[in-house]
Amino acid sequence: MITTNNIRAIIVEDEAPARDLIKAFLKNNEHIELIAECADGFSGVKAINENKPDLVFLDIQMPKLTGFELIELLDDIPEIIFTTAYDQYAIKAFELSAVDYLMKPFSKQRFDEAIEKVRSRMLLKSETPAKIKKLSRAAIEESGEIERLFVKTGSKIDVVNVSDIIRIEAFDDYVEIYTGERKYLKKETMNYLEKSLPAKTFSRIHRSNIVNVNFIKKIERYGKESYLLILTDGSRVNVSKSRIKDLKQQLGI
Repeated sequence: MITTNNIRAIIVEDEAPARDLIKAFLKNNEHIELIAECADGFSGVKAINENKPDLVFLDIQMPKLTGFELIELLDDIPEIIFTTAYDQYAIKAFELSAVDYLMKPFSKQRFDEAIEKVRSRMLLKSETPAKIKKLSRAAIEESGEIERLFVKTGSKIDVVNVSDIIRIEAFDDYVEIYTGERKYLKKETMNYLEKSLPAKTFSRIHRSNIVNVNFIKKIERYGKESYLLILTDGSRVNVSKSRIKDLKQQLGI
């Protein structure tokens, strides 16, 4: 059982001065034990999943993997204090939640207030991992079209550039993502991908299929109102009757 005397914490922050500031503020805090610090999101995912900390100080804007994307890859969600130098959508999103954030540069007083919030919430257990994940997903969606997807398999994380995706096919709660090199399995919804992938490039041609229009080789008609796409990798995908008009309009034909 978690108490206020054994809060195990990890710092995930790409800037060394910011990590040093957090460590300095934690130095005399007897309630928190710093067990790891990470300079990038990928090592942060590994450290959090392996060590199962109670608390993470998480930067939002990091190269390669943002704080919101990191949360998507966690097995279990700890308490999170976000740190950011940007006030855009993130601050508004997390101001409405029980998850705290620190606006860089932050004072010791503001830092202590955030710590006290975390201690109180951990005792009351008023926040749930599902809510944190939902908020992180909302923040990603608000940021606009995605340029990459992260696929976690065991301890390995693959980065898939959306420009390399040929097609995506739904299987129950998962999707299969096909590129020219390989296939990836990811737990994701087609509705999220349809909303988040670049609209000029991707088209949902069926409730179970999304294609990258740049990889369409040919459109074949079979039957009275049925169409089939032939893609550059040789795959053949049906287009639903309700989607063919939008696809043709997108292709300008």
